[in-house]
Amino acid sequence: MKTITFIGNGNMALSIAQGLKHDYKIDVVGRDLTRLDEFEKKLGVTINKYLIDGFYIEDKTILFCVKPANVKEVGKQLKGKAKVVYSVLAGTSVEKLRSNINAHAIVRTMPNLAASVRKSMTTLTGDVEFKEEAQKLLGAIGSTRWLSSEKEIDIATALAGSGPAYLALMAEALTDGAVKQGLKRDDAMAIMRGLFGGFGELIQTIHPALLKDAVMSPGGTTAAGYGALEDGNVRSACMNAVEKAYKKATEL
Repeated sequence: MKTITFIGNGNMALSIAQGLKHDYKIDVVGRDLTRLDEFEKKLGVTINKYLIDGFYIEDKTILFCVKPANVKEVGKQLKGKAKVVYSVLAGTSVEKLRSNINAHAIVRTMPNLAASVRKSMTTLTGDVEFKEEAQKLLGAIGSTRWLSSEKEIDIATALAGSGPAYLALMAEALTDGAVKQGLKRDDAMAIMRGLFGGFGELIQTIHPALLKDAVMSPGGTTAAGYGALEDGNVRSACMNAVEKAYKKATEL
């Protein structure tokens, strides 16, 4: 079984490890053994745990999951030359990664938290000789899409990387709306989850505009609700959210 070495033990690292643990041996490198023990407990499988200072990365496949601001500091503590580094750091360029981490190849990746249930939408770019391996590795946690530039992956970060937070807001707001009208909270939550589950399947094969048109009958309930969303500039707000997140990614 191939070994994947995680450098960093935060939420994103845990989500990806949850998706990979059945197909790969997991090593995790961090600053604190107590936190590494907590990571192992949450993951539910035995892992090899190492402290980061002086950790030897020679010929290893690395999943780099630290905070973007810590790239330089962490890079100084690593020894040897990695086979390949797969970075999940938002807005952190291949050039910056290469200047701080000694590796034969660098691939930027942007998974999302759905990696834990193998439903991530992960975008990739970087050294093309590792394109196939990257798609296989990250394909273990969901769908992948190789992009042709770093600008595109920064935009994708604003869409798929941050997207679960946008959809969570929408899910919570719609549930609250049903509760406001008199539906019990438990019923509203169950219905919302069913809605999102079914929609996730439909959107795979149907264009959003066609899906909307299929639901909206003239003068009906959907048309009334949809009009309220347009009055609230929801469409514009979603577009602005992607723009703001993309700009933030370029600033990191």
